Amino acid sequence: MRTLLICLFATAAVALAQENPPKAAAAPAPDNPLSTWNKKAYGRVKDILLRSAEKVPEENYSFKPTDAVRSFGQIVGHVADAQYLFCSIALGEKNPAPNIEQSKTSKADLIAALKDAFAYCDKAYDGMTDASATQMVKLFGNDAPKLATLTVNNMHNMEHYGNLVTYMRLKNIVPPSSEPAPRTAPPPKK
Repeated sequence: MRTLLICLFATAAVALAQENPPKAAAAPAPDNPLSTWNKKAYGRVKDILLRSAEKVPEENYSFKPTDAVRSFGQIVGHVADAQYLFCSIALGEKNPAPNIEQSKTSKADLIAALKDAFAYCDKAYDGMTDASATQMVKLFGNDAPKLATLTVNNMHNMEHYGNLVTYMRLKNIVPPSSEPAPRTAPPPKK
């Protein structure tokens, strides 16, 4: 009986040790982890939005699944306008409000405007630190920390990326986020 109990306890101890391996020392936290994470998320959505705009042919920029929604091109213009809205708040500047959605229709003009809008927004994300992220600003009439303004921008971008994905799928275009990850070349052998 004693041998059976020892075997049972030993088996349980081995199983428990395998389920809870000792934790490795945690990597030191990066400087500004909150603003750094937000900037990384922005970089990802910026990339897939630009790739979407570039991937869709010009003739599909006027495509609307129904008359009640924006066209593909109007969504691209709306996203560009939103960059100026949210990032001007975070930067403490007057919104340049270029009205891209209402004034641009060609693929080339919309992509150029989107790139310009992201360049404007890059300043807000690049200049954000965790300390400055807590400074309060007015966001739609409410007090909000600067970081929340940029987080809402990311959420808004993803919301409209979802629209663009639907439009692309309806046109049998694979959205950038569904493409295989690019292969990286192996490091050169020494």
